[in-house]
This record gives sequence, C-alpha cells and structure tokens, in this order.
Amino acid sequence: MRFDADTYREIADSLLRNKRRSLLTGFGIFWGLFMLLFLIGGGNGLKDLLSKNFDGFATNSIVLFANETTKPYKGFKEGRTWQLEYRDVDRLKEMVPELELVTPQLASWGVKATRDTRSASCHTKGVEAVYSQVETPVLKFGRYINEVDVMQKRKVCVIGEHVWNELFPGGEDPCGTYICVGSIYYRVIGVDVSTSNINMGGRSSDAITIPISVLRDVLNSGNSVGIICAVGKSGVSMSDLEPRIRQVIARQHFIDPSDKEAMMYLNMEAIFRIVDKLFRGVNFMIWLVGIGTLLAGAIGVSNIMLVVVRERTVEIGIRRAIGATPRDILSQIILEGIALTVVAGASGIVFSVFLLNLFEIITKHQAAFQIHFGTAVIALLLLTLLGILAGIAPAYRAMHIKPVDAMRDE
Repeated sequence: MRFDADTYREIADSLLRNKRRSLLTGFGIFWGLFMLLFLIGGGNGLKDLLSKNFDGFATNSIVLFANETTKPYKGFKEGRTWQLEYRDVDRLKEMVPELELVTPQLASWGVKATRDTRSASCHTKGVEAVYSQVETPVLKFGRYINEVDVMQKRKVCVIGEHVWNELFPGGEDPCGTYICVGSIYYRVIGVDVSTSNINMGGRSSDAITIPISVLRDVLNSGNSVGIICAVGKSGVSMSDLEPRIRQVIARQHFIDPSDKEAMMYLNMEAIFRIVDKLFRGVNFMIWLVGIGTLLAGAIGVSNIMLVVVRERTVEIGIRRAIGATPRDILSQIILEGIALTVVAGASGIVFSVFLLNLFEIITKHQAAFQIHFGTAVIALLLLTLLGILAGIAPAYRAMHIKPVDAMRDE
C-alpha cells in the first residue's frame, strides 16, 4: 500500500496540532500541581508565622482581669469597681487543685529607662519566679527573675530586646550594669529576646521585668494585683474549670458569678484550639481545591488524548499495517499520557519550591514556607495515577483501530 506526500503532510500537521494541545494540557496540569503545593507550603508558612505569636506562652493557661460589674448583686449596684488581690491567688491554689500554678502580675506603663545619655520608652512588669512557666523567656544573656530576687526584694531586672538595643546599641552583654527606670536604679541580670505577641502587660521587647515585690512597693499597690495567670495540670481543660474559678473569685468579692463582664476570663486554651481548627479547615480547602484542579487536568489529558487518537487514525493505521500490535498501540497512548502528566507535574513541583523559597527570603526566614518531601512525592504519584487513568479510554479506542478503517478514513 502506497501513501502520497499529502498523506504524510496531513500526518505531520496532525502531530503539530497534537503537540500544541499537549502543551496546553500540560500547562493546566503544571498549574494545578503548582497551586496545590504552593497553597500547602504557603499555609504551612502562615501557620508558622501565626504560631510564633504564641511562642513561649502556656497553651493550657488562663488570665483573669477585674472589670466593672454589669449586674447588681447582694445589695451592690451595677457599675461597681473592684480589684483582684493576692488572697485570690491563695484561694485558687487551695480550692482549684487542678491548677498547676497560679501567679499574680503587676504592670506600669509609660515609663522611661535611661543609661548615660541614652533612653528608651518601656513598661515594667512585676512577676514571681514561676511566671516563666506562663510566658517562657528567650534569654540572650543572663538569667530570669528567681525566688530569692522576689523574697529579698532585689532591685534587678530583665530587659526586652528593644530596650537592650536602645540602651546598649553596641550589642554588648549588659548583665551587671545599672539602668535607671523612673527614679530607681536596677541591675540588669538578663536580656529577653522572645518575639511572642501574646504578652501580659505589653510587648516583651519593650518590657522591663522586675520582682513583683519590688514593683509592689514602687506602685504602693498594697494587696491589689493587676492580673492573675493560672496554668492547668496536664490533661485538664481550662474551659471546664472556668465556672469554678469564677465562683471562687466572685464569692469573695460579692460579684454575680454569671456576670462575665465583671471578671474578664482570657482562655488561652480556647484561643489555641480556634487557631488549630482554623488551619485544619484551611488545609482541607487547600487539598480540596488542589485535587479538584488536578482532576480537571486529568480530564483535560483524557480529552486531548481522545482527540489525538481521532486525528492520528491514519498514523495508527500505518503502524498497524507495518506490524504494530494492539498492545504496542495501547502502551504508546498510555505512556504519552503518563509522560505528559509527570513532566508537567515535576515542573510544577520545582516552580512551587522555588517560589516558596523566595517567600522565605522575603520574610527573612521567620517562617518555613516549605512542603514536606513526602507531600510532593504523594502528589506526583497521584498525578501519575491520574495520567494512567486518563490514557486508558483513548488507548482502548486506539487499540481497536483496524488498518482497513484507517485507510478508509484517509
């Protein structure tokens, strides 16, 4: 059987059209896998950035604030002001044994720290030694407040990173030197460089932390405290303890236990749970959108391969006429589908990793905008499987093309 030049030209034109269609489909697969992995990596980076806001803060903790009452109770009118006291700390320790620790805190804002000719705006926090279990410091130099400092009312302090940079621009170790806070001199014993944005009493970088016994005398606060922090024991839900904690405090201050506005109850456990559920939902949506995009790409591959088979009827007929078996035709079409999906998918992986690395550089490596190696492998294997499935129907059709039908199509 003889074929003229027009037949071969038709075959060449068909191959060129199929190549263009394959490139478009490959770009669709590339874009789908790129979006899936980029969204996963971006979600991981955003979660890492958000988690840094909670770094060092106890997840199973609560913070209590006193506020004006909004309900009348036992002869007292609404709108009454009250304050937390040191005795409330002891009451919670005795009456709520599920709490691992309970510690008060005092704070003073609008303070200026000076050293020689340098100054820095800051705020002071008065804490006990156990407060480090509520808000874990990241010490670049020195140590944190200890029990002896509190007991002996030592005038020592731990300064935040911003205060350290302003008063010690050379970056030297300031431990042992003295700074003036207000009108009182304190000896620096440590530098806290924690970056957490969840801080009681103000940002940690602007804080000067001193023993609570010292700040109590400075402020002449008597038995009053600003806030009370409590950490639950392992396995204890702070949400379950809330009614009991409210009742213990409210009973002593003649406050309606149901008056939630009078006693502000900041449940860090609930906040962490909300954030965790938020990112679980985000991850679910990422996978849903990404897999949907990949399925759309696989359907596109299948449709393109069907068109390819239809337009390559003459070519397939020629191959069958010169001895190609149905199995050869089947493997050819399936391998073309696999090659198209794998090449496009691998390109999508490389490009997504490159772009995620660029995001890391932009954020100065504050978060890991990365995907796990296993995630990329699973995505590529899934894409390969989709390529196989997408090529089955076109391959089955091509396998049953007979040479005589190909000649008739010509």
